[in-house]
Amino acid sequence: MAEAAENQGTPTAPVRRWLRGTAVVLLTTGPLIGGLLPIPAATAATSQDATTALQAGSQAHAAGASRSRQPSAAQAPGRTGTGSQTAGISISTLSPATPEKGDTLSVTGTVTNNGREPITDGRIGLRIGQGAKSRSALEQNAGRKEYLPGADGREVSGKDATTKVGSMRPGIRRTFKLKLPVSALKMRSAGVYQLGVTLTGQTRQRPYDQILGIERSFLPWQSSDSENKTGLTYLWPLISSSHLTAKTNSDEVQTPVFRNDDLAKELAPGGRLQQLVTLGKDLPITWMIDPDLLASVDAMTENYEVQKKNGRTVPGKGQAYAKQWLMDLQGAVKGEEVATLPFADPDLASLAHRGRSVPGALSNLGPATERAEETTASILHTKPSTDYAWPVDGAVDPGIVDVATSAGAHNVIARSDSLRDTALSYTPTSARPIGGGNTALVADARLSRIFDGDLTEPGATSKAVQRFLGETQALTSQVPNKQRNVLVAPQRMPTADQAQAMALALSSLQKDGRWAEGSDLSEAAKAKPDPGANRRVPGSRQYPASLRKQELPTEAYKQVQSTNRVVGDFKQILTRDDRVDTPFGSAVERGESTSWRGDAKGAANYRDEVRGYLVGLTKKVSLIQKSPITLSGRSATIPVTVQNNLVQGVDGLELRLKSRRRIGLDVGEAQPVKVDGGHSQSVKFSTTAKANGRAFVEAQLYTKDGKPYGKSMVFQVNVTSITSTVLLVIAGGVLLVVLAGVRMYTTRKRNGGSSPDEGGEGEAVEEPDTDGPEDGTEADDRAGDGTGEGVGEKDGDEAGEDATAQPVPSGGPVEDAEQGGNDTGHGSGSASGPGEKVDR
Repeated sequence: MAEAAENQGTPTAPVRRWLRGTAVVLLTTGPLIGGLLPIPAATAATSQDATTALQAGSQAHAAGASRSRQPSAAQAPGRTGTGSQTAGISISTLSPATPEKGDTLSVTGTVTNNGREPITDGRIGLRIGQGAKSRSALEQNAGRKEYLPGADGREVSGKDATTKVGSMRPGIRRTFKLKLPVSALKMRSAGVYQLGVTLTGQTRQRPYDQILGIERSFLPWQSSDSENKTGLTYLWPLISSSHLTAKTNSDEVQTPVFRNDDLAKELAPGGRLQQLVTLGKDLPITWMIDPDLLASVDAMTENYEVQKKNGRTVPGKGQAYAKQWLMDLQGAVKGEEVATLPFADPDLASLAHRGRSVPGALSNLGPATERAEETTASILHTKPSTDYAWPVDGAVDPGIVDVATSAGAHNVIARSDSLRDTALSYTPTSARPIGGGNTALVADARLSRIFDGDLTEPGATSKAVQRFLGETQALTSQVPNKQRNVLVAPQRMPTADQAQAMALALSSLQKDGRWAEGSDLSEAAKAKPDPGANRRVPGSRQYPASLRKQELPTEAYKQVQSTNRVVGDFKQILTRDDRVDTPFGSAVERGESTSWRGDAKGAANYRDEVRGYLVGLTKKVSLIQKSPITLSGRSATIPVTVQNNLVQGVDGLELRLKSRRRIGLDVGEAQPVKVDGGHSQSVKFSTTAKANGRAFVEAQLYTKDGKPYGKSMVFQVNVTSITSTVLLVIAGGVLLVVLAGVRMYTTRKRNGGSSPDEGGEGEAVEEPDTDGPEDGTEADDRAGDGTGEGVGEKDGDEAGEDATAQPVPSGGPVEDAEQGGNDTGHGSGSASGPGEKVDR
């Protein structure tokens, strides 16, 4: 507008520009001049908040006025921290976490210059806000990042309330420690006070005291015990991913094979599971255990193998860790309440949304629950409760509730961000009936999520602990005259750092908390429901899409059911089915575990490996392929061999033969099969045939309930009712008859008596006979078709004497014919001795 006015020749434009420039200079230099003037000490502390607010406003105006001359904070290249975030502050410890009168508060931490310029004259101080009694106020304060005058409270005065950190170049980190009496904080009434740790200092561009960094925490304050303490039920989960495979060695003890040796790392000192047991043994908690973890650790206490990528296995090295962990856990749960999930922690939501349509999928929950109780009781020597179902993140809908309670559980652990209480201004008791005799135990979502995330970052643990304590104190203060029971269901598999933070919070609450006390899960389930609490289970459309994407697919449940059927059939034929039932039954249940969420490929590979290994074992009981066979006669015996390459014996099978062609071939009745391990058995079938021909016979093994077992075997059978020896004798007899006719013809010609016309023919016929050696050649040519060489005329004489020659041993007719040939050279027409041998 100024430029437009100037172009139009308005005489007042230069004056207005001069006034604006003077105002900008005054706003910019005012704080600097004020900073040079001495301020009375008495008024410095009381007016500091107002001065800081004025400084913040002056900085904003100055920055806006000088935007054309200096780059803004967002435009400054390489700058990572500006304003009240120039320095990063983390609170390492805040002790005591729940202070009382007369205590000394100790605060330690670190401060880092994240800006581009050096910080000079830095000092760490404390600010205390107003005591909050609402959880929404805590949520609002926790979400604020920038320093906000007034909302972040007053600076605590006193000699020990501040400490100098001096000058800090960019990237430099310094530690600090503040130690002062709690009375210096001047917390008058009960509530959750916001405690701020601030860095006050100067920079080159802003050479005056300003807030360059702030970190907030919460300090619950209550001088006396609450009249109605909140009953706090905290689930302490001992859950892990699936480690065991279905494979075992063939030795007597069935040495187990693990997917890897990661479980040993979790059990080792400092490991996740080791920390959970060590920290949880003295806390007011309820143990929530997956029995599959117990079974896996128990298997590690003896020799075990670890599977490698190349398929080979190597000995595992975690036996000592496993034994110590189980011993520690047995001592920790002694006399305490233990609740168990169904074996392998099945994904209830996936089963409800994807598996329900698969026939038989729901039937797995019952055996998983029974296996859970048996496993826990045998390993921990305590009777667990199986009356609780825990869907992922406590998200429920009607289908999930139906599935969760189908195996006998009557209590479903939900969460308040799923079963919302919008009509109430306070947090109600967790238990509430949802129909059908079932109870929803609604865990508080905010308390349950506090220890999520990466707690290895500096100050993260202390911040989470103080937030948890502050939330529980504010929860109790909502309705002081009403006693409530609240459930906390943290993440399923907390890390070691998260476990340490949870333990620190619970131990502080147990030792110093005056507003909450520990309560068992069974007490929470029996608590009187709040009449105003929401009891309506949300619809399936309200189930979080992010959780639905992680569910197991329908194909997974189809594969699981198919594997179950193979296991059932395989068990029927074994003499020791326990060697298959335990490893494969557990492996099938592990394939449905909640731990596979987010790892669809790993879950599919695991299921494929289990099924592939199982099918490979079933193929070790098989039929040996037969080559084509010939039945010499109308009845015979057919042997079929069954081979068993398993270590144990098989029984309960029967072998059946079936002829595929109707030639009247009766293959006999089914035969029972019983084969010792590593052996084979020949099963014989008595067969009869009504006609000759070729037939294909199918051999198939069947289980006791009539189901086919393994692949069938087909072989060829040739049926001949006359033996080969008989056929040779008959063929020889026919040949002898032919030769006899030839001999009679030649003899008649030699004896003469024909007419002249016939004599012409006779001369034509007799010409070859005059050659002597050629005699008989023509007869040989006529009778030799298909009979071979060396067959003499003597055979014809013998056949003429007895055309009903009886069968002789194979090869006999050929040898006798050769012997008779020597005699026929003399032209004798009588049968000789060798011909009689043929008859016999």
